[in-house]
Amino acid sequence: MGYGEVITRSYDRQIDRARVEDLERRCEVGPAERVFLFTDTLGDPICRIRNSPMYKMLVAELDRELVGVIQGSIKQVTVQKPHEDLAKVGYVLGLRVAPLHRRKGIGSSLVCKLEEWFTSNDVDYAYMATEKDNEASVKLFVNKLGYVNFRTPAILVHPVNNRMFHTPSNVQIRKLRIEEAENLYYKFMASTEFFPYDIGNILRNKLSLGTWVAYPRGEIVGEFGSNGQIFPKSWAMVSVWNSGELFKLRLGKAPLSCLLYTKSSKLIDKFLPCFKLPAIPDFYHPFGFYFMYGMHREGPLSGKMVRTLCQFVHNMAGTKSKDCKVIVTEVGGSDALRLHIPHWKLLSCPEDLWCMKALKNEKKKTLRELTKIPPTIALFVDPREV
Repeated sequence: MGYGEVITRSYDRQIDRARVEDLERRCEVGPAERVFLFTDTLGDPICRIRNSPMYKMLVAELDRELVGVIQGSIKQVTVQKPHEDLAKVGYVLGLRVAPLHRRKGIGSSLVCKLEEWFTSNDVDYAYMATEKDNEASVKLFVNKLGYVNFRTPAILVHPVNNRMFHTPSNVQIRKLRIEEAENLYYKFMASTEFFPYDIGNILRNKLSLGTWVAYPRGEIVGEFGSNGQIFPKSWAMVSVWNSGELFKLRLGKAPLSCLLYTKSSKLIDKFLPCFKLPAIPDFYHPFGFYFMYGMHREGPLSGKMVRTLCQFVHNMAGTKSKDCKVIVTEVGGSDALRLHIPHWKLLSCPEDLWCMKALKNEKKKTLRELTKIPPTIALFVDPREV
């Protein structure tokens, strides 16, 4: 039986909003054997890219039915050292195809149309992120559309519960002014892979709650980093993005181990509170999350500083947010930083998959060289693309 013609066009909020939201509800996100995450975009299907420098959403229609969507954003980032070598990259995200219309070429058609938009805006590389074991996505992008495996970062997740962490008395935590944070990022992370050229815009966004540094109390006199000279021997910094203001998540399916742990921990907490077993929050109702980005450390005691900052963010989420249920961050797969970030393996993804594609002939050789180089220690994950 033949299919009608698929029409791809730009998203029109007035006529597409409700239909896109309905499609999102019908499409699960996450490996089948782990969890299904459903996204509530709070009435704004384009919310995940709205804060990017340039963005676009495309929709696909088949016989007047909306059967697919895709989103894309464009920015300048560091793709290789030294940091003067910037590239314009296009991020592919939010590809959804209605379950009853899959394997009709709709997904690949949407990606190709988005790549055309990238090319018209002089983009050097397109890239996307997916779960490493998402076979359908890997087959589409790698096997069919010519993307290549680039990096395998780790997504680390820690639940927010009512128990506050104790901040060590010998550690000083200070919130930086935006100008201070911007200067530190350019000084210490400008050569990091995918460092965004417009970091200042990210820090000044209303969704960015701030940047904090942690260092041994009493180790420096004066303000942290003043005059570009005063730095303690060990320190760490992190910025926090309130993703829950953009969209909510809801768990649609969970492993049996997760369900058993949730029930047992609640019972033990109720009848035997002295055990202080960490409880998994209620993920079956819409919830928000904080995303930690731009994490950097220096010095022999910096691991402790990182842990202290993560605990500080957890406490902040527990006291200042009504619906923040998890703290999320993403770091390079080979980055030792992950060893110092509190997270639950049950909720985390040890190997996410980033794939890239050169959109210009002169960039294809560069991309081949990049994929042959062992992953760099640090990777900057833009909170606007989470």
